[in-house]
Amino acid sequence: MTVSRGPPGRPAASSGCLGCWRRRPPLGFGAKVTIAIALGLSFAIVWTSLSPTSSSQQISTERSSFAADIVDPPPAPHNHTATTPTTGGGHRKPRPTSSRSHKKRHPPAGSHRPNATASPDSTPAKADHAVQSKPAEPETEPGTELEEEEQDQEKEAELPVPEESGDGKAPEEESEKAPELELDELSEGDGYGEEAEEGQKKAPKKTKKQPPLFSSSAHYHWKHCGAKSGHHYIPCVDFDGDGSQRHRERSCPRSPVTCLVSMPKEYKPPATWPERKEKVWYGNIGHPRLSSYVKGHSWLNRTGDYLMFPPDEWEFKGGSRHYIEAIDEMAPDIDWGKNIRVVLDIGCKSAGFGVTLLEKDVITLSLGLTNDQTDLAQVALERGIPATVGSLGSKRLPFPSGAFDAIHCGDCNIPWHSNGGKLLLEINRILRPGGYFIISSKHGDLESEEGISASMTAICWNVIAYNSDDVSEAGVKIFQRPPSNDIYDLRAKKDPPFCKEDQNKAPAWYTLIRHCLHKAPVGIEERGSEWPEEWPKRIETFPEWLGDLQTRVEADHKHWKAVVEKSYLDGLGIDWSNIRNVLDMRAVFGGFAAALASKKIWVMNVVPVHAPDTLPIIYERGLIGVYHDWCEPFSTYPRSYDLLHADHLFSRLKNRCKQPVSIVVEMDRILRPGGWAIIREKLEILDPLEKILKSLHWEIVMAFRKDKEGIMSVKKTTWQP
Repeated sequence: MTVSRGPPGRPAASSGCLGCWRRRPPLGFGAKVTIAIALGLSFAIVWTSLSPTSSSQQISTERSSFAADIVDPPPAPHNHTATTPTTGGGHRKPRPTSSRSHKKRHPPAGSHRPNATASPDSTPAKADHAVQSKPAEPETEPGTELEEEEQDQEKEAELPVPEESGDGKAPEEESEKAPELELDELSEGDGYGEEAEEGQKKAPKKTKKQPPLFSSSAHYHWKHCGAKSGHHYIPCVDFDGDGSQRHRERSCPRSPVTCLVSMPKEYKPPATWPERKEKVWYGNIGHPRLSSYVKGHSWLNRTGDYLMFPPDEWEFKGGSRHYIEAIDEMAPDIDWGKNIRVVLDIGCKSAGFGVTLLEKDVITLSLGLTNDQTDLAQVALERGIPATVGSLGSKRLPFPSGAFDAIHCGDCNIPWHSNGGKLLLEINRILRPGGYFIISSKHGDLESEEGISASMTAICWNVIAYNSDDVSEAGVKIFQRPPSNDIYDLRAKKDPPFCKEDQNKAPAWYTLIRHCLHKAPVGIEERGSEWPEEWPKRIETFPEWLGDLQTRVEADHKHWKAVVEKSYLDGLGIDWSNIRNVLDMRAVFGGFAAALASKKIWVMNVVPVHAPDTLPIIYERGLIGVYHDWCEPFSTYPRSYDLLHADHLFSRLKNRCKQPVSIVVEMDRILRPGGWAIIREKLEILDPLEKILKSLHWEIVMAFRKDKEGIMSVKKTTWQP
């Protein structure tokens, strides 16, 4: 049937129509609004179902509440005219990451490894490449980055600590909440470590809008690295493509490392502490050179699938306990665990020296030398003993001045007196005034003994004890660095000369060792002029030389204590019984490490080279750490750590790195399978970062977000490309 329509407003011209057209009354205003809303909702539902996941939906496993602040507490007032403490040589200027600076560390031309990388696809990848290839930005004027950081922090919403419910104790526990004080406001040029002119006003700066750190639409295809060192590859130590050769000093690849280090097929999670210090799974660390070493030494032996460490065996006869008891008799003032808390053990052989001192509440950092291709530092880390990798060469070690209470070199064959005694001058720099240098050797070398004695005399170190032990068959000498500068005036020959002020404050990162002597601090306002409090009081003592930072360090301590106790230990899904080696990738005052000090855990605190120099404060509290530039690989072995902590690490990079994704790759390298990472970040970084971690098949165990901030607890799996 055909229906025809007449003029508007008239019925159809058909006598038998069933569906005659009738004039409808006009729709009211309310009806029109209802129809419009219905159409809008329908459109929104269809659009949401077809569009990609939004940034607010990307975090997969979410919590509705979280018992700690995500963002940093609100900023404290600045006082640029206040007197700041002198750190004695740790303050660092920003080090540009331009190609010019990298050329100094290039490996030989033929050693460049083909870059088997994670390749972002599509157009966004081109945008990323444009960011990575731009020239390095010039050093900013003092205060510029602080202003930018403060502008960012004003946009960060504060997440309050939820009140306890059901027990009626919320009012009493209110005082235990994280203090509302900005702890991460320190930035380059904020006046810390340098004197700000009184009354100086900063001109307003125009801030450029930075491109996103990670492209949200990039796709990643991962490949294994092609280095022959395979499972044990350290990018800045091993030559690219040849694991049998190593650089004498740290030298990183030309291009950022974006390939994945393979995992041993026999890999198994380490045992819990303290069992792991007595035995480790050989397949996790084994290689031919280690196998040959095991056959010739009694302090470690291979039993089935395990590498065992008999507690009574050591590189010296009689064991490490007898060795340390002999030192106690020689120098009773050492007083391990109270007067002496932080020790550097150079050479890292059995690490038995540090293991025994753990019983005395001493934290010993073993320094594995890069020329040790047996990789005994990796064995120490697998056992849960603090260790790092470095070289005694032409450059400073990545430690602040006056950091260690004592330094030990057992069975020491290092030529301290060679090259004008420069290595000994570096030891003098990092040893606390009044600190002890303990050196021992099985085989006496007359020429070496005479050379060391002459070098020690030149820097006025005193021999406080010497003993040739019949049991250990080792000769032990204990030297002490002068606690003041008075004795230096008595030198007949002023060689080496005193370091100039700019040499004292020079950075400990790719800095040449100068032939000069670092003075001991003099004024009470200088760090190192007085010995710290005895341990464990030391960790909660905030000395007066901190000046205006005293209250901020104390607040940082309380803040992280609240965060760790109220959320980290129970709220992230982490089994802390399996956690021993922890890396804090952006430590400020060491509050996170201090909050874990009572646990059977040690923390390596990393102070980025572009951040303010707070590492001396960390050592002053009886904790350990290093300087590092996260645009480069870290100086450690693959699978070194059980847990990584990254608190606003990425948002503080300010696009310094050529390929920021290489930092995530480095996290994958140094974290063991089954290990954890706690990441606190802005959502604009956290959301694309989650996508990268999922492409690596990491498990997002817990996530919480509020406003523009979020936190993730993630777990690395055993996935391999």
